[in-house]
Amino acid sequence: MERRMVVAQADCPARRVPDGTPLTIPKDTFVTITQALGGNYTVTYHGQMVRVDGTDADKLGLEPELLSFPEPTDERIHEEQVWEALRTVYDPEIPVDLVNLGLIYDVAIDQDSRRVDIRMTLTAPACGMGPVLVGDVEYRVRRVPNVETVKVDLVFDPAWSREMMSEEAQLATGMFF
Repeated sequence: MERRMVVAQADCPARRVPDGTPLTIPKDTFVTITQALGGNYTVTYHGQMVRVDGTDADKLGLEPELLSFPEPTDERIHEEQVWEALRTVYDPEIPVDLVNLGLIYDVAIDQDSRRVDIRMTLTAPACGMGPVLVGDVEYRVRRVPNVETVKVDLVFDPAWSREMMSEEAQLATGMFF
């Protein structure tokens, strides 16, 4: 998506990237959208990079992008739908989803309790956006049919490295050597 300027239609909650500090973009403020992936937005506001959750898209005058799945034909949680949901969560600074960045280490599904356990990491342990990304993962995976509970364990062993990225992600970010 090319950069474009929009005007906040209402006070809009946001989080500063990369430290995750909450802030509010006041109504009638011009912002520039720099990334619109997975239904969330990274914008420039007063020279700062900030992330606006897709649930607040209307506050920027945008239509929210909704994650949806076909009506379930059984009572099971389908792992491919969990992975599909995870591929809609993007790093706010890098235009690559968490799966292709190699940040999702493991997905375990307990059909009896309708629970999904996810082990994931961050590109940097001190990333202030970690809680925001974990929240995105929980929110998106809970949208998968038959999922009642999502538990995300944020781990740092093994430490993330660029070798964990898919080749596609390495090419997209210029990190393919």
